[in-house]
Amino acid sequence: MRGPDIQQDALFSTVSPEQRVPKDHPLRPIRQMVDQALQALDGEFDTLYADLGRDSIPPEKLLRAQLLMALYTIRSERQLVEQIDYNLLFRWFVGFSMDDKVWHHSTFTKNRDRLLEGEVAHKFFAQVLEQAQSADLLSKEHFSVDGTLIEALASLKSYRPKEEDEPPTQDGGRNPTIDFRGERRRRETHESKTDPDALLFRKSKGTTAKLSYMGHLLMENRHGLVVDARVSQATGTAEREAAIDMVEALTGTCRVTVGADKNYDTKGFVEAMRCANAVKQHPKLTRYQRAILTRL
Repeated sequence: MRGPDIQQDALFSTVSPEQRVPKDHPLRPIRQMVDQALQALDGEFDTLYADLGRDSIPPEKLLRAQLLMALYTIRSERQLVEQIDYNLLFRWFVGFSMDDKVWHHSTFTKNRDRLLEGEVAHKFFAQVLEQAQSADLLSKEHFSVDGTLIEALASLKSYRPKEEDEPPTQDGGRNPTIDFRGERRRRETHESKTDPDALLFRKSKGTTAKLSYMGHLLMENRHGLVVDARVSQATGTAEREAAIDMVEALTGTCRVTVGADKNYDTKGFVEAMRCANAVKQHPKLTRYQRAILTRL
């Protein structure tokens, strides 16, 4: 028997977002770890906010929402707020009920900036890392380092001479056509008018140059967990410079090994690793990048 196509909305509902999330969903253990870290940062949150005035967005919700952006590769706060509004999984993870009104994206961005200025993101990462340390999941001897390009949210049309205010256009409109043919653009003379810190960089020969930043990760080799993360401007030496800083920041007195690709195989980097009480490794091209050769 064919069922009726009833589309009438219910006036009341007794179902919560918690009931809609499967018991074995990967976000459930992540939510437990996040809540434990946020509870440890409760005192830090109190120092960032005044005792009087209107209530702002709770910092716990801000950090959970930011984590969703990273886990689900959401490109903007506008898209994030839109998905939290209609996605029951996101509502549950952030801490909204079925009837709670989601913030405006501009309000979210303003509160987010104030939170990040207080270095809360670094302290949050340290709390999560401490949980892994308490569970004896981190290796203290063997590490791997690598970097990647992060494309900036800036148009190539914004990359213009530093002394130029408006670009030369061939037609009108809000998105005019700009001809860069024959123009030599250098970092010394050009910059992005919308994101001055972004630099023009290409990953390899034959690829397109893009306005980018560079992300750097230091991972321990036992379980593949990230123990340090940095973001820098996109330069030819940024990967090695960030790797040196991250290895030097490691605690402990024992000698460690560091796996890396051939981009790190320079005399200066190897010498810096030796000074940092580390041995550079040439990783085998496997899933876990385990080292097979050691450069003495």
